[in-house]
Amino acid sequence: MTKARNRWPRPRDGENSAAAPDGGQVNQVELDECLRACAVHSGKLVAGLDRRRIELAEKLRQLLATQAMAQNPAPVPAASGATALIRRATKGAAGPGDALGGELLDALLAVGSKALECGYDDELRLALLISDTVLTRRKNSRAGWRLRARTLEAIGDEAATIEAYERYLALTDDDGFGVAPKIAGMRAGGRTQEELLRLLERECPEAAKYSAGPATDVWAEGLALHARGEWAQAEARLVGALLAMERSESPVQDLQETVSQYLDLRISADGGEAAGLREIITLYAEQRRNRMRGPVPDPTFGGVDWISLGEFRNQIAGKSICLIANSQRVGRSSLGREIDAYDLVVRFNSYKIDATATGSRTDLHATIHKHGFNWDQPVTTRLVFGGVSGDWKHSLRNRLVPGAQKYLGDESLRWPLRNIGKVGSDVWSSIPTSGFNMLWLLDFLDVSPTLDLIGFDFYESGAYRLQEAMRMPITSVHEYTSEKAWVMERAQSVSDMRISLR
Repeated sequence: MTKARNRWPRPRDGENSAAAPDGGQVNQVELDECLRACAVHSGKLVAGLDRRRIELAEKLRQLLATQAMAQNPAPVPAASGATALIRRATKGAAGPGDALGGELLDALLAVGSKALECGYDDELRLALLISDTVLTRRKNSRAGWRLRARTLEAIGDEAATIEAYERYLALTDDDGFGVAPKIAGMRAGGRTQEELLRLLERECPEAAKYSAGPATDVWAEGLALHARGEWAQAEARLVGALLAMERSESPVQDLQETVSQYLDLRISADGGEAAGLREIITLYAEQRRNRMRGPVPDPTFGGVDWISLGEFRNQIAGKSICLIANSQRVGRSSLGREIDAYDLVVRFNSYKIDATATGSRTDLHATIHKHGFNWDQPVTTRLVFGGVSGDWKHSLRNRLVPGAQKYLGDESLRWPLRNIGKVGSDVWSSIPTSGFNMLWLLDFLDVSPTLDLIGFDFYESGAYRLQEAMRMPITSVHEYTSEKAWVMERAQSVSDMRISLR
């Protein structure tokens, strides 16, 4: 059993807490307090092999540098740069940097997101502190509420998670992160979990007498009795421990893991005969499935047809294709009619439609698996890119919208540059963008008489995307200069708005 624990210190009554409108309890944290905590945490991180903490250390350095420059634009002496950054940040935020906005807000949220990715208790504590700081200053910050919800979800506080996600959802029109189905799934999972525990309680009435004790101790007693072959007495304590965890509001992940262990023990005690467990296993599987992606009205996703590399080639053969950049250059144009005149129109990730500027058709949506922007928009074909097979599959299960696409790329189309082209990081070190993966694939197949890029200036003019996506920074993991060089080497003609590769 995972030790039943509250992995987060709850604020004492009256201690730095206030009710946030429609969104649960938020600790009131001042900016200087948060920056001091970030500086201290930065000092704790030492060189190691944990990639996530190395990346967090870099984000912390950038945050402290941003704050130091906001307070005092004078250059930091090279010999003592890191020390000076920490000293400046720990002095407080009494200067211009006290206004939480612009670069400082972005840097703070970047630290929170990277701390959340680490997943350790200390880093989760830092992520929650940052979200509270943002929401103290900006109670309607979408990014702040989403960071808070994601952190509470990692902690396992499902009720507070739902409240925070609902607050985020009330502030946005673009649910690109799939928050609504997540909330529905958590609620459905909670109801099913309740049904599961009540079933166990009815099957094992003796468990009630053990549900008032410490869950960890009661579970240990049950394991010892099971080891001696005394299953009836063991089961009463094991179920009692589950009920105790429910009573003490243990993290959801802990309760799920403990139920799973109980099922393993019961199956082994029954000599492998699981027939009597069918209802319990069904309820357990249902609550896990709902929490992963929410209730799915159509498990076949609208009868979508999975297509392979060869089938995709046949789809595009002989057709004129244009790829539309998510750039301000496109957003300010009037090329809508010209774009819609192509046989196939390809758009990317969080594209935004303005019929006059961008055209109205989308035949093929190419997107990274990590977010769900525009996955609900009807298209003929959707190609979802991702570098890690398991993460890619998880995203498809969680984000695919039934009926929104007729064809869906299978794993042969998951990561074109790496998997089809066999271009490794030793040759192309950066992570390819969705646009480059798509363009490389079309160039590799070489079956289109026209292959035009519209508005591709590699974000020199800025981004033109859905409102919620506009708040996301242009990621630094891509190498736009190398992608631009690759395109220009193959260009047959170039104008202000159009690059033709065929």
